[in-house]
Amino acid sequence: MNAPLAPAIAIVGLACRYADAGTPQALWQMALAQRRAFRRLPRERLNLADYAEAVAGADGTHASEAAVLHGWHFDRERFRIPAATVRASDPAHWLALEVAADALADAGFGEGAGLPRLTTGVVIGNTLTGEVSRAASLRLRWPYARRTVAARLAAEGWPAARQREFLAGLEACWKAPFPVPDADTLAGGLANTIAGRICNHYDLGGGGWSVDGACASSLLAIAQACSALVAGDLDVAIAGGVDLSLDPFELVGFARVGALAREDMRVFD
Repeated sequence: MNAPLAPAIAIVGLACRYADAGTPQALWQMALAQRRAFRRLPRERLNLADYAEAVAGADGTHASEAAVLHGWHFDRERFRIPAATVRASDPAHWLALEVAADALADAGFGEGAGLPRLTTGVVIGNTLTGEVSRAASLRLRWPYARRTVAARLAAEGWPAARQREFLAGLEACWKAPFPVPDADTLAGGLANTIAGRICNHYDLGGGGWSVDGACASSLLAIAQACSALVAGDLDVAIAGGVDLSLDPFELVGFARVGALAREDMRVFD
């Protein structure tokens, strides 16, 4: 007796954003040509003068190169997202929304037209949201910094009035790079909201959730989407992953556990 055929799942649309490859076709050609997109880490992503192991020791990393997106800008007007919401949210939210839109267009569902909205769901793989939301949390750590600096100034004999003046200026400098917390701040820093952005924009009723399988998060998202399709819970699934994390938490942590290459990565060997 022949074994029953597994339920068929059709992949009808693809999209991606990688360093030097903004489309699936470009990524395929890059793989065929065995090209790598590693470049020296941009200073605005990680200042190696601060975090090199020779300088920072256990608080540093030996990573010096990475494959990063260049010149990417989210077109908030295209998606009708208020500027304040964009500022308050990690860019991973908007990168996922943009790539999902391109995948839908590639599948013939441009602007969501023709989608069975009530039975279309979204599964996104992501770990720790992104570096921008983690950096923004520093604004809320100002009281700890103030107490630490104030204690040192007092130990150095600074007069109380001079301390207050100095700390007021330092507070302004400390908080300036980060958005003022508002109604969008919490949702903008959560990983599970990434899938929700896509559901909300296209008014999808099949459910949206994010999954965290570390380096396998994207694969886990696709596996869960396939399971939902096979079970009949969804008719269409938007599945993939997004990661924008090149901050000290990950790069120092991976360096300490030995998970970062000290020499060239020969990914095509």
